[in-house]
Amino acid sequence: MANSSPQNDLSPAEPDISVNRLIFFGLITRLVTDTAVQFFFPFLPVIAEGLRTSSVTAGRLVSLRSATGLLSPAFGAQANRHGYRKVMRFGLLLAAIGYFVVGLSSSVWLAAVGMILGGLGTFAFVPILQAYISAKLPLHRRAWGLGTLEYAWALAGIIGLYLVGLLIEATSWRVPLFVLSGLLLVAFVGYGRLPSAHQTTKPTTRPTRFSRNSLLAFFELGTNARSAYVSLLVVGLNMMAAMNIFIAYGTWLAREYGLGAAQLGTMALILGVADLTGSVLMSLIGDKIGLRRGVLAGTILSAVGYVLLPLFNVGMIMAGLGLILARFAFEFTVVGQIALVSEQAPAHREKMMTLAAATTLLGSSAAGLLGPWVYDTFQVPGLSVVSASIVAVCLLAILLFVREKA
Repeated sequence: MANSSPQNDLSPAEPDISVNRLIFFGLITRLVTDTAVQFFFPFLPVIAEGLRTSSVTAGRLVSLRSATGLLSPAFGAQANRHGYRKVMRFGLLLAAIGYFVVGLSSSVWLAAVGMILGGLGTFAFVPILQAYISAKLPLHRRAWGLGTLEYAWALAGIIGLYLVGLLIEATSWRVPLFVLSGLLLVAFVGYGRLPSAHQTTKPTTRPTRFSRNSLLAFFELGTNARSAYVSLLVVGLNMMAAMNIFIAYGTWLAREYGLGAAQLGTMALILGVADLTGSVLMSLIGDKIGLRRGVLAGTILSAVGYVLLPLFNVGMIMAGLGLILARFAFEFTVVGQIALVSEQAPAHREKMMTLAAATTLLGSSAAGLLGPWVYDTFQVPGLSVVSASIVAVCLLAILLFVREKA
């Protein structure tokens, strides 16, 4: 049903749209952006070869892209001043340009420029989309709505990366990037027709003078600040633990089991099914069992999955099963975390969602530097120990400090 709340930046003549349709449009767009984000995980060795560099260096490019997420809170501030829709469209345009540049690049340096632009655009768009949808959803439907939006991550593996693998096999690794760039431009045009969303605080175009007080004010999250900040820390650490493995799994499977681009795309499809299963399950039961309880359960299962990886690395099928378990637990946890974070400081939701994006991408950035090196140095047992240890810290933090809601 459409949200009937007054919309601060919505003109009287502007048509509204149902939440279900908004989630559908968001899901389709996220399918494109998430395919672009995940593109570099299974196909890292193929891209590294195309850029005439090593997988470790290519991993650093992914880390550089992730580091741009640290600027996500700045886009949150702009969304508060100018409205969600303008910032989402700007992000889509920037991402389109960035991934086109990566596709054109013949050197690591030009690819780095494209990754920076692509990262800035993607990570401006995604958290603001989450805040945009959250503003339309009541609390009792939050896990369902945001969980449905997160199906895109799984579908990117099931549909997007599988097709990317076939396209790379038939052409080159550059062509999928050009296709994704074109689709993002289409989305940029389409989002101009969406309605503005009700925001907790009224958007304003009045310039804000940068100062120590304004910086402190931005990071003020109300009476539930401790729980809010610990929940953000847990989001970042959980992402670091997962990406430590998933940024290295393409190199692992190619090196130890001889998988090529099409086979890596098939593996990405299988892991996408695991992602989708985790997303759907959390979206269905998260509101019923409680978001905090669901996140705790997913965190425990993630730790189990990471610990078992070396034991499962005795053949392609068993290694795949280990990755499936880890991916299912990770996605189940992530969907719960997004909904949990959205209610830690309701009066500062755009801040929370962009800060969550920043901590997520800080975790991804650290994993981009760490994961390929850990695998090169210590192989799968090293990946397992690092990720399981990080998740253990997450579990302790949730138990001691994180509340269900403000």
